[in-house]
Amino acid sequence: MLTSTLLLSNQLPTLQYSSTPERFDETWEAPLATLLGLGRAAGADFIELFLERRNYISCLAEEDSITSISPSLSTGAGVRVFRGKADCYVSTNDLSFSGLKAALEKGLSILGLQLPTPKAFIPEINLELLRDYATKRGKDAWLPVCSSIREMGEILLDGTAHLKQKASHIQSRRATYFRDWQEVLIAASDGTFARDIRLTQSVGFNLLCADGANRTSISDRAGNTSDANFLKTWDSQQAAEKIADSAGKMLYADYVESGTYPIIMANHFGGVIFHEACGHLLETTQIERNTSPFADKKGEKIAHESLTAWDEGRSENAFGTIDMDDEGMPAQRTLLIEKGVLKNFLADRTGSTRTGHPRTGSGRRQNYTFAAASRMRNTYIDSGEYTIDELFASVDKGIYCKKMGGGSVGATGQFNFSVDEAYFIENGKITKPLKGAILIGEAKEIMNKISMCSQDLEIAPGFCGSVSGSIYTTVGQPHIKVDSITVGGR
Repeated sequence: MLTSTLLLSNQLPTLQYSSTPERFDETWEAPLATLLGLGRAAGADFIELFLERRNYISCLAEEDSITSISPSLSTGAGVRVFRGKADCYVSTNDLSFSGLKAALEKGLSILGLQLPTPKAFIPEINLELLRDYATKRGKDAWLPVCSSIREMGEILLDGTAHLKQKASHIQSRRATYFRDWQEVLIAASDGTFARDIRLTQSVGFNLLCADGANRTSISDRAGNTSDANFLKTWDSQQAAEKIADSAGKMLYADYVESGTYPIIMANHFGGVIFHEACGHLLETTQIERNTSPFADKKGEKIAHESLTAWDEGRSENAFGTIDMDDEGMPAQRTLLIEKGVLKNFLADRTGSTRTGHPRTGSGRRQNYTFAAASRMRNTYIDSGEYTIDELFASVDKGIYCKKMGGGSVGATGQFNFSVDEAYFIENGKITKPLKGAILIGEAKEIMNKISMCSQDLEIAPGFCGSVSGSIYTTVGQPHIKVDSITVGGR
């Protein structure tokens, strides 16, 4: 709500604010509300301020040495200004009142607006009482509890030692870890005023093995949000045994023969194909560009009736879990597809304004230098009604894709993905290991060929790049059967 005050625009240079410099709290309300009012007085329809502090560190162990420790500290803010359906975004690392005012003035000028005359009244923006998710959940205590640099190094070196014990024909062995602590404060002219702290961590191995002409490279990662003790409780021995076993089987595997096959795709990181080939096409950033084949399909069948899919920000400790998005909207669950029928899209504020689809708490960004955009959080195919044995029994001759690798996806859903660990299926049984498999397809076709989903949903951490930078997401699914897909090989 807007109410006129006695504040005049020519008084702004004399204002004195005492915001807490080392913490985003209620003391930031007065200066931010004044800036929002200034933007409205200049003629903007909507203004959003995003403030951020970040404390990041990564550590790399190669063989039996720590070869890299990379800390990074950053502070900054982004100012987004809307006028009609047009908007612009300006970022700054100056969080003083004058610094934020300069960024706002730049944003206004880009949209053809200017600051009001010296004696113009500045309306007051009445912000809500601070929604402080960090204080509510005790997040302010997280950072001091996280592993020290010494602990990081010791745990990673212990991990590479386990790799040395468990694997053979090793060419290189690496263990990596990062910790990303972020404090954010969001204030907007609709009254939004919210604070949160996020803690994201990931640790994993990369193992390269070679014996003559036989070579294989296997990676595996674990990820977590909200658990300050995550690295300390990581079971590096179990993780080393798992990756060493995969490398041993793939080292001498036969190359797959190109062709069209039915496939069984494993749970956990197998969900990356749904994320890439379909999930992005349900974001309003794609709808705005007219690059999604599903843009006008809401309420229609776009997948096999066995498939139900969700995107949500609420799973405990999952990599894409957030209490609120980067526009201050609380997390929620969004049903994307129900029994093959498209139910919802993922929308941020801009996407909602331009497409008419309701916001879903999906406005996310890498950091303050990016404007928020519609992005996935924890995205997965839901559990189905079949057992894993029933899936395999339905395949006479096909391929089991146990572990997915990297790949690429076109703007409208064409994809190709490598398979790091695969096996031949004969008469419903897993037989010999295979390598070199590449899955090739198109989203709108493959979605209708996922005919069976098992009951063993598992999720996995991932990293997603798009228009608002690289963010942390979760992919997932149960074991699924794809009736037929093109498999590239030799």
